[in-house]
Amino acid sequence: MSDSRHCPASRAGHTRREPMRRSREPRANLGDVAYLPVVTVNETGAFLDWGHSRDLLLPYGEQRFRPSVGRRVLVKIYEDQQGRPVASQRLDRHVADVAEGLSAGDEVALVIAETTDLGYKAVVERRFWGLLYGDEVNRPLRRGQGVTGYVKRVRDDGRLDLSLLPSGSARLDVVGESVLKALRESGGYLPLGDKSSAAEIKARLGVSKNAFKQAIGRLYKQGVIRLEPTGIRLVPSGEQGPPGDSG
Repeated sequence: MSDSRHCPASRAGHTRREPMRRSREPRANLGDVAYLPVVTVNETGAFLDWGHSRDLLLPYGEQRFRPSVGRRVLVKIYEDQQGRPVASQRLDRHVADVAEGLSAGDEVALVIAETTDLGYKAVVERRFWGLLYGDEVNRPLRRGQGVTGYVKRVRDDGRLDLSLLPSGSARLDVVGESVLKALRESGGYLPLGDKSSAAEIKARLGVSKNAFKQAIGRLYKQGVIRLEPTGIRLVPSGEQGPPGDSG
């Protein structure tokens, strides 16, 4: 009896699928928050392809809306009272507002949930909600995307502010690597500098003007780049070194 809920072979209008041999979806597991495609809808609920031998049930009581076949839904995978894996679109039932065991600077796994007026709401370490401010985002993000992030701040109320970049010198290392990568890809020169607008820098490198200025200042002191009136230039590897050291 229970097998009929998970096997699509007997459902009207559907033939037996072979999703495990065709699916390109990453495997999701118990406890994960995942963005999964709907493969069947019947009187029991919706069934999702999660990369296992049986499709994953999304019961009607755990749905925020009635999903159609082919649509993706963001769900939390948990065990029901009978110990079976099921899915829920009602993430607030399973994801806490107040975080425990995390501190500013911690590296965390994020799943993007939705956009807000301030930026992006994300699930942190599969358990907590966090807010990723728009000005902390250095690349396009989409719902259900998994990214590595960092705890920027734990607020007094226990809620999390997030960033895609680490803090302190580690942040400058990441931005500096982005600058060097862009320089190499553009033939060793970028028309960006102190006088460039924040929008230009954001569009080209995906970072704030302040982070860019700090990073190129550090690279200049290391002798890796030269500062020119209209931009920055990569110093050839054989000539690199702090300014004034080569004589």
